Amino acid sequence: MPDIMGKMDIAFPNINVYLKNVPKDFSILGFTIALYGVIIGCGFFLALLLISKIAAKTGQKSDDYWDIAVYIIIFSIIGARLYYVFFAWDYYKDDPISILYLRNGGLAIYGGVIAGFLTAFIYAKVKKKSFLMMTDTIMYGLVLGQVLGRWGNFTNREAFGEYTDGLLAMRLPVEMVRSGEITALMQEHMSEATNYIQVSPTFLYESLWNLCLLIILLIYCKHKRFNGEIVLLYLGGYGLGRAWIENLRTDQLIMHSTGLPVSQMLAICLVVFAVATDIIVRIRLKGKKVETWPGL
Repeated sequence: MPDIMGKMDIAFPNINVYLKNVPKDFSILGFTIALYGVIIGCGFFLALLLISKIAAKTGQKSDDYWDIAVYIIIFSIIGARLYYVFFAWDYYKDDPISILYLRNGGLAIYGGVIAGFLTAFIYAKVKKKSFLMMTDTIMYGLVLGQVLGRWGNFTNREAFGEYTDGLLAMRLPVEMVRSGEITALMQEHMSEATNYIQVSPTFLYESLWNLCLLIILLIYCKHKRFNGEIVLLYLGGYGLGRAWIENLRTDQLIMHSTGLPVSQMLAICLVVFAVATDIIVRIRLKGKKVETWPGL
């Protein structure tokens, strides 16, 4: 591996992978398009295809999910941005217009999930649909979207963790990352002859975790006992992984005045909520005949 990396290069030295000229964006007819946005857009589209397939196989109308998709996409992006900006206000307060620069990253998944749930709740009430059945179905697409969406963090050179020399350690040129995310430990392992930091690829950890979670949800679909159970599995499963991964990241959103990572605290709370709710519902359903969806 070279000591001096190209500005746009990314390397994984311990598995002998060196990627040259990994772009952050590309141009069409003079208009610059961020790969971050393209990846998220592809994630949304594939998520909708999966949601539509599951809806059809579980006796629901796929059209309902295509109808709600536009609202969820719009409000989830707004929610994800507002959540991020709220907890990173010191970064934006001197240049508020930069809040609109989504191509630079800065979307918090929990903000998007909260906004998505609220949107689905309102839609279900207006259309007289089962909110829990709809959200159960949407969860599969949400996890798939997260699997793909995290690779937008890869092209943006963000959402990485502390220094590591583990198997999947990743190297990024210093000039391509925010200075505030370079820790003392990273600097300690740099030498004057190099121009990169070596970090934990937490975007990759989360993408792989979500892929495993998606597989579990798809397998468990046949064994679902009550509406809302898939939501609880998602909240608990994703929260468990996020609580661990968030602890590694150097770009944590900090809860004002507490010094605690807000996403980690929320993840832990959701794990507790999901487990407790699942246990309570199962106790109440014990011995009762429960309708389940047809299996995939």
